[in-house]
Amino acid sequence: MIFGASSFAGPLQELRENVGSIELYVPKLGIYNSLALEKEKLECILDEISTHNFAGTVHAPYSAADPRYPASLQVDTANMGKREFTLLEESMEIASRIESHVVVIHPGRIGLDREKSFDSMVSNLGSLATLAENYGVTLGLENKEGTDSSNFCCKAEELSRTIEIVNSDYLKATLDIGHANLTCGGNPEKLKNFVRILKKDVIHIHLHDNSGKWTEKYDGDEHMAPGKGCVDFSALKVLSDYRGVYNLEVFSLEDVRLGKEVVEKALYS
Repeated sequence: MIFGASSFAGPLQELRENVGSIELYVPKLGIYNSLALEKEKLECILDEISTHNFAGTVHAPYSAADPRYPASLQVDTANMGKREFTLLEESMEIASRIESHVVVIHPGRIGLDREKSFDSMVSNLGSLATLAENYGVTLGLENKEGTDSSNFCCKAEELSRTIEIVNSDYLKATLDIGHANLTCGGNPEKLKNFVRILKKDVIHIHLHDNSGKWTEKYDGDEHMAPGKGCVDFSALKVLSDYRGVYNLEVFSLEDVRLGKEVVEKALYS
């Protein structure tokens, strides 16, 4: 099994000593000055990845309510214009350069007219999948947490249906088991069923933990180390044929190390 870690978890050299893959988290790489991609900064990061011989994936910009998230990098896939398409295409180009096969993207936000917003998201995802094909990458559409009702694709059924409607080999699913746990209210059986519904479409996995319920802190989406919350990681046994990266989306090397231990025990004990 291949463990990965998000680039914000620690210095690349130290991450390389603990995991086999790095997820370049574009909103936190510091490579944008407003909307302008600063190519010299990007080249420095890509050179370091090359030096450490890292496998990699890419997490593209998305829509976030967090005031610390860069305002210029907001991307709502249900409401996209030229700026948003350019941002996501730049993430695909980065993925292509590091020979990554996966670019993680988020579903859109639900507008005043839910059906219209959904149709707009599906149309945009179709266009993005065409771009992804041009770059030789696959988009992993991530399930969002059900504790934030403004998001599409919190439920496995809606994510699966979205992928089915777009009907492209270049749009599949990123299973975020922490988000799924919040949607399932911390119920292990519901979580297993959630994974089962997405099984055929999963090309990437995000690992982190939470209490399974809404809290004032990030709607409960706290991204704790596996083992510090109530996620039943044995639900991932459903994905018996999965051969992709298990990416630890946590905030420190200590949490990466703990997460590896907890997840391995859940899957192999």
